[in-house]
Formats: sequence, structure tokens, C-alpha cells
Amino acid sequence: MTMPELDLATLHEAIAEALAEQPCVITAQRTYSWRETTDRTRRFAAVLRANGLGGRKPVANAWETGQDHLGLYLYNGAEYLEGVLGAHKASVAPFNINYRYTPTELAYLLRDAQAKAVLFGGYFAETLAAALTELDQAPLLIQVDDGSGAQLLDGALDYETALAAADPGQGAPESGPEDRHLLYTGGTTGMPKGVIWRVGDLVAGPLGVRKAASAEEVVERALRIRGRVLPAPPLMHGAGTGIAVGGWFSGATVVFPPSPERFDAGVLLDTCVQHEVTSIAIIGDAFGAPMVAELQARPRALPALKLIVNSGAALRESLEDQLRELIPGVRISDMLGSSETGLHAKRGSGSSTFSARGNTALIDETRTRIVEPGSEEIGWLAQGGAIPMGYLGDPDKTAATFVTVDGRRFSVPGDRARLTEAGEFEFLGREATTINTGGEKVFAEEVEQVVRALPGVADAVVVGRPSQRWGQEVVALYQPADDTVTTEQLRDGCRAALAGYKIPKVFLRVDRVGRHANGKADYAWAKAAAVSPPEELA
Repeated sequence: MTMPELDLATLHEAIAEALAEQPCVITAQRTYSWRETTDRTRRFAAVLRANGLGGRKPVANAWETGQDHLGLYLYNGAEYLEGVLGAHKASVAPFNINYRYTPTELAYLLRDAQAKAVLFGGYFAETLAAALTELDQAPLLIQVDDGSGAQLLDGALDYETALAAADPGQGAPESGPEDRHLLYTGGTTGMPKGVIWRVGDLVAGPLGVRKAASAEEVVERALRIRGRVLPAPPLMHGAGTGIAVGGWFSGATVVFPPSPERFDAGVLLDTCVQHEVTSIAIIGDAFGAPMVAELQARPRALPALKLIVNSGAALRESLEDQLRELIPGVRISDMLGSSETGLHAKRGSGSSTFSARGNTALIDETRTRIVEPGSEEIGWLAQGGAIPMGYLGDPDKTAATFVTVDGRRFSVPGDRARLTEAGEFEFLGREATTINTGGEKVFAEEVEQVVRALPGVADAVVVGRPSQRWGQEVVALYQPADDTVTTEQLRDGCRAALAGYKIPKVFLRVDRVGRHANGKADYAWAKAAAVSPPEELA
């Protein structure tokens, strides 16, 4: 029997009807019931429609959406999730914006995403205003009062004022499983890429509604599971939004700590205690280590907390052990995934291998054959089943990443792995020169271009090296053009062109940057030099 497909907006409304007055979102400022969330997101959909946005046109290519696109440029909070849900109700494709971008980086993203509207917090008004000067046409601007005191940008709508004036009857969902959702991630060239998810696949895949035969079954399951979910990572990353919306589909209340502009382990744990949070999502050591330190310094009873989901960066086994000791009864799920696959493999406790979830496979070097268990062959980790359509506006990258093997379509985002005799995956890392620092992806080539262009630098290469705090930290090895350039000058030069998390934590001076005969950087040399540097300028 073929199961009917479900879409995000109508499924949320079905659960909301059953849970009407129960809490849907809890913030430091107030609690929103499921009924209120339905009303507010319908009003937001009505605002979008009143401004000419919404609806879907048929498309012929996997790299097109056929829809208008709404950028979400906010810290974690109720408005972010309302933006996601309200956009879907209007049949508008939402996309995430990294709030650490410089104006130039933001302008590139808005152009690439063909943004027709941006829902943004006042904290980011100044950066957005600067980015808009680089665009040929400004999108619809909707500004959230986030307590920053920022003045309303010229031409922008005030979010709460617009909602109050809107008719929720004009925002009833007209969405369906064929609608699209955009998830922006970095590309191997260092520039962000919009991953296009068909909503039916997003719901059945990353959002976890796999076995339901109907919306009624999802509602029944939601009433049975419930709980309270806290996404510690920014919602601007897929992992954060995924656990929040996926939690909704399990009937959970989404809880946000105060001060969303920065991660504070003490505040997070106090919020877990106050609101009896049952599960949280974190990103690697950058979250796990401060949580352990905080619990050791100020022990707390967390009897409600049953699950910690880690994804996006590695979590050291020693930290997992300490978290289990400090939070009795907690279970830790260490997940492997990407924007192009969702969470598709799970690491066992104390193991270096991952077990597959669903349609995960290993395909060979040529991407034409499925590798059998027990082979010593290094292949590409691939995900089948509910996967994205392609990359927005990029037919070449779409063809390279989404391939068909033995009649099955796979997403191959670039992870290298082996397949053990037991059918588990030994993860070897991303093929591209990606540096994962505190859950943020940094692409070495992008940073290299900036460093090499700085005054006083003759050549440079950028790599990641292990860091207890960040998982990896960005290191620039540079060959000086003269002896006058200082580390502070290099940092200042990078700061003008790069988001803060991309700026190298350390600059190492070397006599000559190692390169192969063909001129390409010798990354093996660079990584060795970064770990055992000849000279370090902190």
C-alpha cells in the first residue's frame, strides 16, 4: 500500500487542533499555545499573500523551486519557527540566513537565494541595510522587535503590527507535499548553496514522520509522545530547525532559553530544570564541554532530561561518559548527517563506527556501484529514499551530488567512509577541505583567498587543527612578503571580509607555503605544520 504524503503546514494544524491550549512554544518572554501558533502563522501567511507572495508553479528542473523565497534572519525564538510555518502556509519556500555574515556575504546569499522577502531581527538591521545597497532590488522587509532597540528600517513592516492587522482567514494553508523548502549550506567552493527539499520528502525524512499512514496516525502518535524539546544550536542551522519542527510532529513543546545570541551552558541547564525539558540538541564538544564543566561546578537534578542528540560535529567519548554520569538516565544519540541527507547514521556508544538509518549506502569511487560490507574499499557515503531535489540554480552541482546507482537515487554530499563486515560505516571525513569549528562549516579556500590578498602576505594556506573547545579551529599558515606585518593586522584584514567564525584563530608564519608541483596546496604538509608549528604568533 502506498502511504499518503504529508506536508509540514497542514500536519502542524492537525496536531494543533488536538493540542489546542497546550504549550507549543515557550520563550523567556511568554508561552504560545498551539492555537495561538496556528493563528499567528496564518496571519503571517496572510501578510505574505497580501504583498504578492505565495503559490507554486510547475518546474521542469530539480534546481528550481517554482516558488517565492523568504529569508529567516533571526536569533532563536518563536518568530523564527513562525516564519518557517507561516511561509509554508503561504506556499512560500523559507530559507535560513547565517546571522554571522558580513554585509557582502549576506548580499551574495540574498542574490543567490532570489529572496523576495526577509524576516529579520532588529539586531541585524544595520548589517541588512548595508547588504541591501549591493542588491539591484530590495525584498519585502519584515522586522521583528527583538529587544535590541533598533529603529524600523525604511520601508520595513513591523512584524507584530502586520500580524495584528492581518486576517487569519486569509492565511489558511494552501500547501502540499510538492512545495519546496530551502536549506542553505556551504558548498565545496566555499560559497553557500541552497539545498532544495521537496516538503513531502522533508517530512518523511529529516523530520521523522516515516511510518505514518495518515495525518490521524501522526496526531495519535503526537498525543502519546509529547515531551519538551530544546534546540541549543541556532535555528539557522538545519540541525536546530530539524529537532524543533521534528519535535512538534511528536507533539512536543519547543523551549528556548533566554539570551539566544550566545550559548551559555548554565542558562541552558537552568532552562531545562525550569521547564522540565525532555530532550536537547547540541553540536559537539563546543556545547558538550561547557555543559560538563557547568554541571561539575553547579550540579543540577535533571530527572526529566532523557535524550541528548548530538550532530554537526564530533562529541568526544569522554564527554559523553561524563554527561551520562552527571545526568543519570540520559541517553546520548551521536548522529551523522548533512543538509543534503538529514540525519542518516548513528554512532554506537564507545564505537568509532556508525550504523545506518534507513537507506544509507556506500558507493564506489566512480559513483556507479554499491560497495558490499567487509570491503576495504574507501567509498562515498550516500543516502537514498527521502532526499533533496537538488541545489538552487546549480544544475552541475545537482548532477554531481544526486546520482542514480542500480536504479536508486542517492545523495552524495562528499563524505568518505568504509563499510565493515557488520554493515557499519567507518566515517573518514569530508573530501573537501572543510573545517568544522563549533558546528560552523568553514571552507579553507574561501579564507585562503582573503588571507593571500592581505598586504604583507606572499602566500597562505588554511587548515583546521584539533581544538578541545571548538572541535577544530581555523589556522592560517602564511608566508610573509616582509617582516612588518603583524598578527593583529592580519586579523583586522580578515574581519573586514569574513564572518567572525571564519577568521583564523591562529596565524602561523612559515618560510614557504608547501605546494605540489601543479601549484595546489599541500594540505598534508599544512596540517602537520599546524599541529607542530615552527613558530606560532598568538
